Amino acid sequence: MALLRSLGSLLCLCALRIPAGPGAAARGLDVASYRFSLTLIDALDTLLILGNVTEFQRVVAVLQEGLDFDIDVNASVFETNIRVVGGLLSAHLLSKKAGVEVEVGWPCSGPLLRLAEEAARKLLPAFQTPTGMPYGTVNLLHGVNPGETPVTCTAGIGTFIVEFATLSHLTGDPVFEDVARKALKALWKNRSDIGLVGNHIDVVTAKWVAQDAGIGAGVDSYFEYLVKGAILLQDKELMSMFLEYNKAIKNYTKFDDWYLWVQMYKGTVSMPVFQSLEAYWPGLQSLIGDVDNAMRTFLNYYTVWKQFGGLPEFYNIPQGYTVDKREGYPLRPELIESAMYLYRATRDPILLELGRDAVESIEKISKVDCGFATIKDLRDHRLDNRMESFFLAETVKYLYLLFDPDNFIHNDGSDFDVVITPYGECILNAGGYVFNTEAHPIDPAALHCCRKRKEEQWEVEDLMQEFYSLQKNKKFPLKQTSDCAEGGCAKDPAGASLGGKKRNSKKSSHSLLSCPSQSFNSKLAVLGQVFLDNT
Repeated sequence: MALLRSLGSLLCLCALRIPAGPGAAARGLDVASYRFSLTLIDALDTLLILGNVTEFQRVVAVLQEGLDFDIDVNASVFETNIRVVGGLLSAHLLSKKAGVEVEVGWPCSGPLLRLAEEAARKLLPAFQTPTGMPYGTVNLLHGVNPGETPVTCTAGIGTFIVEFATLSHLTGDPVFEDVARKALKALWKNRSDIGLVGNHIDVVTAKWVAQDAGIGAGVDSYFEYLVKGAILLQDKELMSMFLEYNKAIKNYTKFDDWYLWVQMYKGTVSMPVFQSLEAYWPGLQSLIGDVDNAMRTFLNYYTVWKQFGGLPEFYNIPQGYTVDKREGYPLRPELIESAMYLYRATRDPILLELGRDAVESIEKISKVDCGFATIKDLRDHRLDNRMESFFLAETVKYLYLLFDPDNFIHNDGSDFDVVITPYGECILNAGGYVFNTEAHPIDPAALHCCRKRKEEQWEVEDLMQEFYSLQKNKKFPLKQTSDCAEGGCAKDPAGASLGGKKRNSKKSSHSLLSCPSQSFNSKLAVLGQVFLDNT
């Protein structure tokens, strides 16, 4: 744990203060990404999970003052969603826990929520296709370029429901969830007769361009979001879709607890390789309760880690070695992510061994003066002059959570907070956080806080402002609880506490979520929250 704290402290100090100057491109940095503070946003909730509250507060202030999406930049729709929209939504929902003063109506309003909505609206033009499947790239200022390719990867189409549904529930605007669902269903409609989807598809004609089917790069987070969307939204249709895919994946791609790539229409093997991005799969299996299969596949992947001190991007399964020009390891999180989920499910100490090996490998091989460098070649441990933002957003976070059983993220629902919104009392921080594919945790309870129609909101907020004005004049004094003594409770401009009193669920008459706390062996469990047939 001491080693992880040291790791986190160095990351926060170095990575969050990298300037993007004229020499950024020469150093291999993505200037466009830095122009809308990608690393700051992507690493923000990691700061809170590691306990660095003051730096979280500082970065929130920086983002509120300087973040601007009205820039002439071609941005990946997929990456902007998972990193920027997801990161802002997570930080918004965690702001009060981090001691940030939140405004009246939070979590249904707030500056970070408005920034997330602004970023998401910049992506909406990409969904204006005959199929409802989005283009892969959009210009943040001008929309989709006239010559933009219609070919998009499957994951780039099916990885929006977590962020966009959260945004719709918090803002009251259904357009985000609607386009995300339409894209998901378009992929489902165009699966092959044997139940598989390919790697790339034309979003205008719905014709498959790359017909390799598997669980890895180009497809991965589509399957992930069917499961996580089902859990977040208590949506049986999404889970049913995944379970059908899961049958086809087992029938055609699984061999000796490895998953190969096959032709989507015939099921014949096209690539007998393991990709490092596939290492998320055991964690996803654990979320649906398939822990035994998950552990067997995880152990296969762990043998590769031990062979090289990391996971090469491609690994030839029959040959037992790396694939040419795919020998690198950019400090990806997927195997560590699966270890975290599986440890929560099984408490098997071998999962902690993987975590220990990961920390030691990263420290020994990739640590440099100000950060942790991508490993260019695992065969000789040569380094590249770059550090991906997902290392801060995901790898460090999952490692820390693996070794920190008392972290607030692991709350089992035994205690929670009650806050006051324009729509009444709201339960938050009860646990069951759903991580997006960039490891940004979303509190599912927040989706139940803003149920009224958007047009009713302003009338309710006006009444609240009038009430607080009366309270300021001592006509309706509010008693401040001891829980607010350290500045943890939100205040309106008049200084009145907006609730936030911590309560124990056993002593409260307030219900939690529609999905009660259960152990991990319950059906479709995720960190204490479950998807039940009777909800």
